[in-house]
Amino acid sequence: MDKWDVIKRIIDTGIVAVVRAESPEQAIKIAEAVKAGGIDAIEITMTVPGAIDVIKEMKKAYPNNEILIGAGTVLDAETARLAMLAGAEFFVSPYFNPDMVKLCNRYRKVTMPGAMSIKEIVEVMESGADFVKLFPGSAFGPSMVKAVLGPLPYAQIIPTGGVSLENAGEWIKAGCPAVGVGGELTKGAKTGNYKEVEETARKFVEAVKKAKGKI
Repeated sequence: MDKWDVIKRIIDTGIVAVVRAESPEQAIKIAEAVKAGGIDAIEITMTVPGAIDVIKEMKKAYPNNEILIGAGTVLDAETARLAMLAGAEFFVSPYFNPDMVKLCNRYRKVTMPGAMSIKEIVEVMESGADFVKLFPGSAFGPSMVKAVLGPLPYAQIIPTGGVSLENAGEWIKAGCPAVGVGGELTKGAKTGNYKEVEETARKFVEAVKKAKGKI
């Protein structure tokens, strides 16, 4: 996919589903449930057993990019390259690794490194990364984004950790182009209730659309 199409799709969707799972099979079921609920930007974290194979399998299952597949918890350039060859289109990290961003820039892939402070946010932006992952979002709240966008109005901040149905809209209204949602979205999978995951995805989509003024 073209890089700008990936960026636009993440912003249009407004939600990146963060998939952590105990097995490859569970990860795929979560991804399918999330997609059925209306979220098509899905991040497979490298903490999932066989995560690279999961990305490959999903790429084969959705050859026309029906799902925008990303790789999460990418800690280095080597892992990014493996995920890239498997079919991942965007790359998320809990911290800023310059080599990872440099490699993704070389191949025109979308990056979202983590940051916690103004200094880190600026360093991520200076690297040429496309988004800044505010992590953990639970340590800050939407007011942090509003404050940061004062001196840095062009920062594209996506919070992950601490995003819930109750505050998803607040993050968007504070100026975030999208939010990253993990446990709050996929908790139904712990009991095998993928219908609950699908319904929760729908609620998140509705909350974000409402905050963006789309409904």
